[in-house]
Amino acid sequence: MKVAVVDPGSGNLASVLRALRRAAADAGVAAEITVETRAEAVAAADRLVMPGQGAFAACRRGLDAMPGMIEAVQEAAIRRAVPFLGICVGMQLMAGRGLEHGVTPGLGWIEGDIAPMDPQDAEGRPLPLPQMGWNGLDFAPGHPLMEGVAPGDHAYFVHSYALTGGRPGETLATTEYGGPVAAIIGRDNLFGTQFHVEKSQFTGLRMLANFMTWRP
Repeated sequence: MKVAVVDPGSGNLASVLRALRRAAADAGVAAEITVETRAEAVAAADRLVMPGQGAFAACRRGLDAMPGMIEAVQEAAIRRAVPFLGICVGMQLMAGRGLEHGVTPGLGWIEGDIAPMDPQDAEGRPLPLPQMGWNGLDFAPGHPLMEGVAPGDHAYFVHSYALTGGRPGETLATTEYGGPVAAIIGRDNLFGTQFHVEKSQFTGLRMLANFMTWRP
């Protein structure tokens, strides 16, 4: 199995690679996991992972700067329907557009915008941004990538923007931060986590192991 980790130029790839290799071993899957900037390797991959951190617009520019990369991602994830995992800003890029530093088009796979958060506590006082730290997940069990993870299990978040205006059926899990926040989105062969799976210990490693054996 060839797993391509798309490099949008935002860093954090070493920890993603370590987590994916550990998850492949846990799942008993022989996988060649590589960081890719070559469109042809991404188009031919059996699994596709897109991490990202920082600004939506910067990650989109990073993808656009690699010749043929957007087309290769579309070829693999949409036309060939290979399992796709977006992580943090990689998840956000699955949406229609980002509203950080202007309006930036996303991949348009998931309905909605990535907009600034405005969290408040029960008394209406602003909560700190970015939302940073461990938060519990609220979801209805059933998705194969969440097998072995229970509602209330925690994952590690770092973000100030979140999905708004999404379709209810495409929001697979939420977390609470001054109200519900989209934590996992997806449909068909597409799956994205607002949190960092590679830093989420048991929860993240279990999802990554499930991803290695996922047959959408």
